[in-house]
Amino acid sequence: MSKDTLALIYASVLTLCFFVAGIFNVLDNFMIKTLLFVGFALFAVYLVIHFLKDIENKNHPE
Repeated sequence: MSKDTLALIYASVLTLCFFVAGIFNVLDNFMIKTLLFVGFALFAVYLVIHFLKDIENKNHPE
């Protein structure tokens, strides 16, 4: 499975979790908010690392 596919699946799952939590009105729960925001933070870190690797590969092709 490619890295892009994994990122797309991960973002879709997080978005779906926000949507479902909003429908069931549990976004006021501190633990739910924490889990969702930590998930998005980890996704952002993954994107930055992936972006930096792509830049490095473009600058230094093997």
